[in-house]
Amino acid sequence: MQTTDRTAPATDTDEIELSIVMPCLDEAETLGACIAKAQEFLRRCGIAGEIVIGDNGSRDGSPEIAARLGARVAHVAERGYGSALRGAIAAARGRYVVMGDSDDSYDFSQLDDFVARLRGGCDLVMGNRFAGGIEPAAMPPLHRWLGNPVLSGLGRLFFRSPVRDFHCGLRGFSRAAYDRMDLATTGMEFASEMVIKATLLGLQIDEVPIVLHPDGRSRPPHLRSWRDGWRHLRFMLLFSPRWLFLVPGAVLFLLGLVASVVLAVGPIWLPGGGAAARIGLDIHTLVVSSLLCLVGYQLVIFAAFTKVFAVTESLHPMPPTLDRLFRFVTLETGLVAAAVPLVIGVAVLSLAFVGWARTGFGPLDPRDGMRLVVPAALLVMLGIQTLFASFFLSILGLRRR
Repeated sequence: MQTTDRTAPATDTDEIELSIVMPCLDEAETLGACIAKAQEFLRRCGIAGEIVIGDNGSRDGSPEIAARLGARVAHVAERGYGSALRGAIAAARGRYVVMGDSDDSYDFSQLDDFVARLRGGCDLVMGNRFAGGIEPAAMPPLHRWLGNPVLSGLGRLFFRSPVRDFHCGLRGFSRAAYDRMDLATTGMEFASEMVIKATLLGLQIDEVPIVLHPDGRSRPPHLRSWRDGWRHLRFMLLFSPRWLFLVPGAVLFLLGLVASVVLAVGPIWLPGGGAAARIGLDIHTLVVSSLLCLVGYQLVIFAAFTKVFAVTESLHPMPPTLDRLFRFVTLETGLVAAAVPLVIGVAVLSLAFVGWARTGFGPLDPRDGMRLVVPAALLVMLGIQTLFASFFLSILGLRRR
C-alpha cells in the first residue's frame, strides 16, 4: 500500500476527519481528474482528509497515477466492486468516509452537503441523482426509467427504506456506522447491502441531491445492465424472505387450507354460465387445494430457513422478533408441533383403512374415500415437514449461538 499523502493539510499524526474512497480497475483516463477534484474540495474546505484508492488489479498504470498525485493506494487482490471498496475503507483512517466511482461521473469537489450531514449526526448520506439532475448521456435510458426506479421502489417496499436512489454510487457514512453494518458481499451487491443493513439497523439515513455527469472513459463501463440488475434484485429478494417466501407462502397455505377443510366436508356447487347450470368442486379440487396448502407451507418454512441463514452469516442483523422466537421455539417445541398433525393424519388414515376393511378390501366410492385419505395425507406430510424443518432450524440456531 502506498502511504504518501499530499491531499490534505493533515499530517500522519493529525486526526483525519474525512477519507474519500474510490474503487479502481483500469481507470487511468479519469482517475487523475477525480483525485484532483477531491483534493480541491479538501483544500477549499480546510478539512483534514485523505484520498484512498482501492485498486483491484489495474494494468493501465492507475495505481502509479494515484500514488504520483498523492493518494494512498490499497491493493486489493480479491476481485469485485465490493471487495475493492472494502479494502479501501479498511485502509482509510478518517472518522467519515465518502465513496464514489472513479469514472468522473461524480464531482468530488462538491461534497459539502455530505460532510455537513455527517457532521450533523447522519450515519449514512446517500446521493440522489434524480433530485440533483442527470446530464444528457450520463445514464442509459434503461437505467433511468426502468432499472433504478424499479429497484429503488422495491427497496422501499421490502425494507421501508427512505432512500429514493438506491444505487447511487456517491455516498458517505461514519466509520462507526460502517462497522455496525458489517458488510459481507464482494460484488455489485455491496451497494444494496449497505442501504438495506443501514435501514434494518435503524441508522439515521439522509439524501442529498447530486448531479450525475457522463462517464469520462472512452471504454465501456464495467457495469452490465441486465446481469448486475438481476444481481441486485436477487440480493434484495434473498435479503427479504418475507416477500420472496413468506407472503406468497402464507397466501397459498391459507387458501389451500380453507378450501381443503370445506371440500373435506362435501362438494361445493357454484352457479355456472352458458351450458353449465352449476359448477361442482369436488375431490379433484380437494387434491389441488391440498397441493396449494403443502406448497405454501414449504415456502413459509423456506422463509424461516433464509432468515436464520442470513442472520448466522452476518448478512442480516438479528431482528428482535427472531431473537425472542429462538428463546421459545426450540427443537422440542418443533417436535411437539410436528407430532400433532402427524398423529391426527395417521389416525384418519387408520379410519379410512378400517372402512376399507369392512368392505372386504373391495372397490370404494372415491368421493367418500378421498375425503378421508387426501386430508390425512396432507396432515402427515405437514407433520413430516415440520419435524425435519425443526431439526434443520435447530442446527442453524446452534451455529448462530
